[in-house]
Amino acid sequence: MTTENCIFCKIISGEIPAKLVAESEHAIAFNDISPQQPVHVLIVPRVHKENVTELALANPVEMQDVMRLGAQVAQMLTEGSHRFTFNTGVEAGQSVFHVHGHITSRTPKVAV
Repeated sequence: MTTENCIFCKIISGEIPAKLVAESEHAIAFNDISPQQPVHVLIVPRVHKENVTELALANPVEMQDVMRLGAQVAQMLTEGSHRFTFNTGVEAGQSVFHVHGHITSRTPKVAV
């Protein structure tokens, strides 16, 4: 996959719309189009790397920013109970080959 045909690169560039939840210098967070739980947000680095291992080894500053943004999103949207997961490789369930973390939770914060 190249950046030209990557759906997440197109979302980052604004070519494809997405419901943005938060953003930082190196990453964006947006709602998953097929949520598996009441909270399901993707955290995606702005730089195109295939998987989390590649990102962590090549760009530790960007990796740290992805993790920090994920933690902020989890605090903002959940009651504290959540998962922050990365799938790496087809066998692990990765279907889009631009690294992305999933913030999922069955305990969304209730709006007051």
